[in-house]
Amino acid sequence: MEIKSVGVVGAGQMGNGIAHVMALAGYDVRLNDVRQDALDKAVALIGKNLDRQVSREKISQEERDTALARISTTMEIAEVADTDLVIEAATEKEEVKHKIFEAILPSLRPNTILTSNTSSISITRLASRTDRPEKFMGFHFMNPVPVMQLVELIRGIATDQDTYASCLAVVEKLGKTAASAEDFPAFIVNRILIPMINEACYTLYEGVGNVASIDTAMKLGANHPMGPLELADFIGLDTCLAIMNVLHDGLADTKYRPCPLMTKYVEAGWLGRKTKRGFYDYRGETPVPTR
Repeated sequence: MEIKSVGVVGAGQMGNGIAHVMALAGYDVRLNDVRQDALDKAVALIGKNLDRQVSREKISQEERDTALARISTTMEIAEVADTDLVIEAATEKEEVKHKIFEAILPSLRPNTILTSNTSSISITRLASRTDRPEKFMGFHFMNPVPVMQLVELIRGIATDQDTYASCLAVVEKLGKTAASAEDFPAFIVNRILIPMINEACYTLYEGVGNVASIDTAMKLGANHPMGPLELADFIGLDTCLAIMNVLHDGLADTKYRPCPLMTKYVEAGWLGRKTKRGFYDYRGETPVPTR
């Protein structure tokens, strides 16, 4: 199936990035959210990011204008359903995703491929809540979407080859690289990355080092571009905790037990950059470690 139009459910950090790259690649995009202010903010951010690409001579002004014109927004989920490919990009909470699928299924065309940008939740289990498990799969973009080259493609137990091939063709048209992952908790990237972040939290929790020393050690000692605690703030501590809980519950192994300090930060609402506080305090001109 040739994909020409794409619906994106969720206009947050991931959703607006997916809409951006899809429109730039020539797809007609319908971006949905439950709040108009979120849609307005997303379009403004997409425009700003496109302008940055123009200033860096990555794209032309004409490409920028054409891409932005391809994006339409709606608060009506039925309007998103009338596309060839739907990508759910809502928060990493399974019950929220179930509600989205329940709302969109009555309006989906028979041949529409339904996917989730989930970073950890079972694709087979999500697919079982739909009327098209054979046309359902995981379509996991990395953050920030316009910059990161990788897309994880995850097949559920019922996903058919045509669905996989169609999604792979989309990734290739985006100029990105696909990595095929089996449907196990957190797939490939987050199965490796998030436990590393969790271990950095334990290193802080146990007093082995403070925030600055842990991040500096990993940047200079392991050549990481960003320290693990800085990265946790960028991803969002709530997202990191949700993925650790999926790993802990899904694999029943104590090595995936979320660090109590991460849980405490999330309970305090210190989720990282998006709330201006996490392992760093972002309320001033420069980030300051909170421990």
